[in-house]
Amino acid sequence: MASYRQPGVVLTDHHFTAPLDHGDPAGEQIELYGREVTSAAHADADLPWLVYLEGGPGNAARRFVGKQAWLGRATQDFRVLLLDQRGTGRSAPQNRQTLPQRGGPQSQADHLALFRADSIVRDCEAIRQRLTGGAPWTVLGQSFGGFCATHYLSTAPESLHTVLITGGLPSLDAHADDVYRAAYPRIRRKVEAHYARYPQDVERARRIAERLAEQPAQLPGGYTLTVEAFQSLGIVLGGGEGSHQLHYLLENAFVRTAAGHELSDAFQEAVRPILSFAANPLYAVLHEAIYAQGGRPTAWAAERVRAEFPEFDAAKALADDQPLMFTGETIHPWHFEVDPALRPLRETAELLAGRTDWAPLYDPALLAANEVPVAAAVYHDDMYVDTDDSLRTARGVRGLRTWVTDEYEHDGVRASGPRVVDRLLALARQEL
Repeated sequence: MASYRQPGVVLTDHHFTAPLDHGDPAGEQIELYGREVTSAAHADADLPWLVYLEGGPGNAARRFVGKQAWLGRATQDFRVLLLDQRGTGRSAPQNRQTLPQRGGPQSQADHLALFRADSIVRDCEAIRQRLTGGAPWTVLGQSFGGFCATHYLSTAPESLHTVLITGGLPSLDAHADDVYRAAYPRIRRKVEAHYARYPQDVERARRIAERLAEQPAQLPGGYTLTVEAFQSLGIVLGGGEGSHQLHYLLENAFVRTAAGHELSDAFQEAVRPILSFAANPLYAVLHEAIYAQGGRPTAWAAERVRAEFPEFDAAKALADDQPLMFTGETIHPWHFEVDPALRPLRETAELLAGRTDWAPLYDPALLAANEVPVAAAVYHDDMYVDTDDSLRTARGVRGLRTWVTDEYEHDGVRASGPRVVDRLLALARQEL
């Protein structure tokens, strides 16, 4: 194990192995990676473990520097493991470069079906045995990491000392259709709030959409910026600074040239990393699968449900001289046409969208009998996770304590510094 230092912390690299398919423990093994973080002042102390599960799906654990965000507060009490969930970061990454080794699209889809919350939690169990010697540990789950933590409570509560969830209490029984039927009105509210804050952006967004409707732009790296792709910039509106970020993008969109106004290089370069899934392709490929259970396909739920909300139809908005509606955390078939990181995975994604043999993710009866201290931050009108669903689930988990707040958006655990984690620890410990 390699150890090294950053300001105020000691970092140690850990490598683990786990079965690719936990149903076949003697079969193929994959390598998992986690970064241990301890306070430099407590590096040799016998502290309990906390494992952090990042949001996603498909996102590696955040690469903090020193005691950024919540990490400084957590290292006062814990040895923290920043786990790259399977398929991400340094844990058997899955992408257009690696997946062809699995064979054709059907083999790839079967393979990726093993990369959901149920497998991630069983990975955690294998790692916990090695790190703690079998002692229970604390889980901090952000967004999709909270979905994983809820599955953990449903399958191995005896392994958990405490569970902290930030913006990630899932519905226990909603189909993907239900998730997006609730999501589009929330997205609309975020867009309307943005335009109320920056009314000049109504015309700016329409102007950009009109230009892209005439001729999609080819971004650096081969991404095709269509009107629909431009609308998906609304994903940033779920973060605390997202509205301001979008405003600054839009104000810098055009440059005057000898041939007239054109989309600026600066704008195109700025939107590319927001839209591209090159760094986290599983976010797109498995996104709707995180809601799948009980024999029904997801079948491109976000795309189908969008038809129920005509205000998101860009062509109609432009024709009727209405404000352009941005979209949010929704994945569509066209993502696999415009993004070069996803194009080779289009057929694989289609097969996953049609899959019906998804196992249940949550056990309502076990959650109703829960004895593990659980505290959850629920962000009022969270764009990514439905607040009503979260509160309904909170009522279904015995002893779970919530902090419902509109001080922060979905990224509150990062934006608040130590405050969100400190508040949740106090709730879980009955100090509040």
